[in-house]
Amino acid sequence: MRLRHITVDCREPYELAAFWSGLTGWPVSAIDAPGDDEVLVEAPEPVPGLLFVRVPEPRTAKNRVHLDWVPQDRTRDEAVARAVELGAAVHEDHRGPEDRGWVTLRDPEGNEFCIEHH
Repeated sequence: MRLRHITVDCREPYELAAFWSGLTGWPVSAIDAPGDDEVLVEAPEPVPGLLFVRVPEPRTAKNRVHLDWVPQDRTRDEAVARAVELGAAVHEDHRGPEDRGWVTLRDPEGNEFCIEHH
């Protein structure tokens, strides 16, 4: 089998997809539009896309699964700053000496993710 999408339940699919598109540099699918109940951020092959699906209930507990990201075109600290600029919030800072460690952030709907040093 091949992993096709990583699906995230959310209240505002297009807005959350726009955040993740801005962070990853991957495009929002050309067939998706504001107000859609499902919006795809298209990843380069063979990486699975990020699919955002509208659900009525808000997030109420810690994520059981989260994504760990390693920046390719900037430093970890630059990527963290970019995420915050786009609307993320720093949740826990685990940076250590000599550029070790990671930062746990929350996207605009509170979903946790990490940005690590490469």
